[in-house]
Amino acid sequence: MASRPPRRGVSARVARRPLAAALLVALALPGAAFAQTAKERELEARVAELERMVQQLVAERSAPAVPVAGPAPPAAPNATATAATPPTPVIQTAPITPAANPNTTFTYGGFIKLDAMVTDTTGGEIPDGSAGRLFYLPGTIPVGAPAEARADTDVHAQFSRFWFSADTTLPSGDKLKGYIELDLFGGGSNALLGNEVATNTHGVAVRHAYVVWNRWLAGQAWSNFQDPVALPDAVDFVGPTEGTVFVRQAQLRYTNGPWSFSVENPETTVTPLLGIGPRISSDDNLMPDLTARWLTKGDWGHFTVAALLRELRYDNPATGIDDTARGGGLSVSGRYNIGANDDVRFMATGGRGIGRYLALGGLASDTVLAADGSLEAIDGYGGFVAWRHAFSPKLRGNLFYSMAHFDNDVALTGFGVTERAQSWHANLIYSPLPKLDIGAELIWGQRSLEGEADGDLRRLHTHVKYTF
Repeated sequence: MASRPPRRGVSARVARRPLAAALLVALALPGAAFAQTAKERELEARVAELERMVQQLVAERSAPAVPVAGPAPPAAPNATATAATPPTPVIQTAPITPAANPNTTFTYGGFIKLDAMVTDTTGGEIPDGSAGRLFYLPGTIPVGAPAEARADTDVHAQFSRFWFSADTTLPSGDKLKGYIELDLFGGGSNALLGNEVATNTHGVAVRHAYVVWNRWLAGQAWSNFQDPVALPDAVDFVGPTEGTVFVRQAQLRYTNGPWSFSVENPETTVTPLLGIGPRISSDDNLMPDLTARWLTKGDWGHFTVAALLRELRYDNPATGIDDTARGGGLSVSGRYNIGANDDVRFMATGGRGIGRYLALGGLASDTVLAADGSLEAIDGYGGFVAWRHAFSPKLRGNLFYSMAHFDNDVALTGFGVTERAQSWHANLIYSPLPKLDIGAELIWGQRSLEGEADGDLRRLHTHVKYTF
């Protein structure tokens, strides 16, 4: 019968013993010879150190092999650990959206905003359901004979907002970005429930939806003629509404350094002859709106100049009217930092046929229809200036003035169109917690017609806003 091979553990121990014994004898003999010398203690220390090294070497050789791959075994409970010790996070190894491009980063954010306001107007009441009951919209200020003072309270959360972004770096190094932003200012989505009687249902509205590839942008975004960075820190949805360019629309934009150029969706607004009938929105344009912008910026703030060129057109086969006109404008804006706690923001815009771009398009039309069916572009200008001061890291305030003026030909428009509008705003915004704002804004606004009739608005607007 063949003998069994010795077990690995026994063999290893037998093999290790002669090695240890030899080392101990080699070191012990000199120590015995000099046992009565002064170096005895030093040699004994050397022997102990070598024994420790041998034991460590033996332990390492006899330890089981570490697996090349695979999850690590669970750690033994730590007697000193507390219940509050967080678990080790697990890294996501599989893509959240398998269909997405590799190397894509997803981000999202937005804010929840509660608006509450009390409004008093001298020329009558702003109608229920009007956008002017939700934020400052000068085109809705009632104008006429003084009426009995009427105050209305409105509370809503329609300007709460959500955005989602997907950013990709391609293997070529190119940058690709997709962005979509929504709010609830889309009106009621149900005739029964979409009101203030029951559930205050509101429809989701698209604000932005675009894709960016390196220097190119395609989709709906702020007009290249607008400078949203210059807008004041307002409690109101916009703030200096009559004095600012404010348009979001579909476009194709190219940006290179300080320059940007765009072709944007055209639309022409028309006031009927003598203002008889509602304003007309014409989608008959052939040429898109063209814009160009130059921007410079630094630690001091920014300054920018933008230009706009438009074709204005109205075609009505029923009346035989088909005419075009030319329009365009120029806008300068910016922000200057004055020390660590103050800045000044401003905008000045003027041109011909730019009514749709100023004051949310609510004050004046781009054109007026003449008796012979021709279009006449309307001249206009507007602007604002704002001062912002930080009283402390948690408290800031803003004071700003805004205005717009339009040069209407009353022989064509009549006296019932808006000639000018202006407003003053003063607010305080307190942030007791990061990303949480509690603000109050006093607003005085006025709208005047060509016939010198006017109306005033006085409003206390408050908000609670949490940004995430």
